[in-house]
Amino acid sequence: MRKIIDLQMEFWKKDITGIKFDIKSRDEIPKLLIGLQYIYGEPEIRGQVFNILKEIVPKKSREAGRPGMDLWKILVLGTLRLNCNWDFDKVHEIANNHIRVRQMLGHEETDVSSNYALQTIRDNIALLTLHILDKINQIVVKVGHSIISPKNEIELNGSCDSFVVETDIHYPTDINVLYDAIRKMISLIAIICSEIGITEWRQSHHNIMKVKRLLRNIQKLKRSTSKNEAKKAERDRFIATKHEDYIGVCQGFILKAQETISVLRELKFVSPTQEFRLSRVEAFIHHAERQINQTYRRVILDEKIPHEEKVFSIFEPHTEWISKGKAGVSQELGLKVCVLKDQYGFILHHQVMEQQTDDKVAVSMAQETKKRFENISGCSFDKGFYSPDNREKLRSILDNVVLPKKGRLSEKDKQIEYSEEFIKSRRKHSAVESSINALENHGLDRCRDHGLHGFKRYVGLAVLARNIEILGNLILQKKQKQENCRKAA
Repeated sequence: MRKIIDLQMEFWKKDITGIKFDIKSRDEIPKLLIGLQYIYGEPEIRGQVFNILKEIVPKKSREAGRPGMDLWKILVLGTLRLNCNWDFDKVHEIANNHIRVRQMLGHEETDVSSNYALQTIRDNIALLTLHILDKINQIVVKVGHSIISPKNEIELNGSCDSFVVETDIHYPTDINVLYDAIRKMISLIAIICSEIGITEWRQSHHNIMKVKRLLRNIQKLKRSTSKNEAKKAERDRFIATKHEDYIGVCQGFILKAQETISVLRELKFVSPTQEFRLSRVEAFIHHAERQINQTYRRVILDEKIPHEEKVFSIFEPHTEWISKGKAGVSQELGLKVCVLKDQYGFILHHQVMEQQTDDKVAVSMAQETKKRFENISGCSFDKGFYSPDNREKLRSILDNVVLPKKGRLSEKDKQIEYSEEFIKSRRKHSAVESSINALENHGLDRCRDHGLHGFKRYVGLAVLARNIEILGNLILQKKQKQENCRKAA
C-alpha cells in the first residue's frame, strides 16, 4: 500500500518541520529544502500538494499491494535531482548519505539502515507526470506570491521567451546514425538467439566492430582541395567506393537479420518478451534502411537530402535541428521550450514546442497563463513572437501587451513603440534571460531522460524545482532579516 508519507512518528524518524538549516548558506540545496519544508509545514498547502500527489498511482494501488516509496519522497528526490543538475547516481549517493536530505525524507541521523536502491529512485521519479507537476507548480507560485504580498493581490507582469533544451545525443550524420541502427539490431537479435540456443549470431561483437571500423575509415576521409579536376574526381570516386562498401556490409547484416526473424517466427520459438524484442529489431532495421537510402542518395547520386526527411537520432526521434542565429552557436539539437515568468522570477507557465516557432505559441502561452493566474495583466515578448493576428489576440487577453513589430514601422507603430511606457517595458524584458540562464544551470542545459514523455517530465520538474528554490530563498531572506533585527535590538 503506497502512502504519501508515513506520519506515524517512531524513535528513528525525523519531524520535517523541525529541521534546522544554515541560513547563511548560499548553496541551492538548503534553499530548495527550505521551500519544501515550508510546503510541508503549512497544513493547508500540504493537504493540497498531497491530494495532487495521490494522482501518481491508481486508487487500487494506494489501497492494496506492496508498499512503495512514499510519494513525498518522490517529490523531494525528483526536484532535488533537477535543481542541482545531478544524474541518478548522484541522487542515489545524496539520498543515502546527506544528513539534511535524509531528514527531509523523514529519517533521523541515527537511521542508517533505511537506504534507497538506485533503480527504486529511477522508477519512482518516472511516475511523476507533467499534469501533476503543473498543478503543484501553480500552488507553489501562489504561495510565493502570498509571502511577497500577504494582504494585497499582486498584479502580475510577465515576460515570455524561448530557449533550446538539448537532447542527450551525439552529433548526427547519416553514416553514424546508420551505425547506431545496425549496432542495436545486431546486439538485440544476438541476445534473442542466445536465449533460444541458436548460434548464428555468436560473433555479434566481431560484426559490430567490423561495421565500426568501416565507419571510422569513412570519417577520416577528406575531399580533395587540389585545383586539378582529375584528382578531385578521382578522390570523389574513392570516397564513394568506401561508402558503397560500408552500405554493402550493412545491407548484408540487414538481410541476415530479416531471415533470422522469419525463421524464428515460422518455428514459433519466441516468447512474448522475445517477440517484443523482435519488433524493436524490426524498428532498427527500418531506421537502417532509411539511412542507407539517404547516404546513397547524398554520396553516390549527389542529391541534397530535404531537411524534413532527416532523423537526427534513432533513440530520441523527437530531436530537432534548431538554428536560432546566436553568436558562436550555429545550431542546437533538441527541442525549444517557451517560458513565461513574472516580475518576481517565478515561472508561471512553460510549453515544450514540437515543430513550432515562437509566433505559433504566443497566444496559447498567454491564454494558459491567464487560466492559471487571473491577476496577470501584461506580458512582454520578443520580435520572434510577432504577427498581426497575435497582436490583436493578445490585446484581447491581456491589458498591457509589449510585442515589437518586425520590419518597417508605420507612424502608428512608431507612436506605440517609441512611447516611454513601451520602452520601459522592453528594457525589463531582458530579465527573462536571467530565468532562462537559471533553468539551464539547474538542469535544462541537456535533458538526460529518454523519449518525448521523459523530456516533458524533465522540463516540468526543472520548472517546479526552480520555483520551489525561489520560494525557499524568499523564506531564507525573511529569516535573515529577522536574525539581523534580533542582533541589532
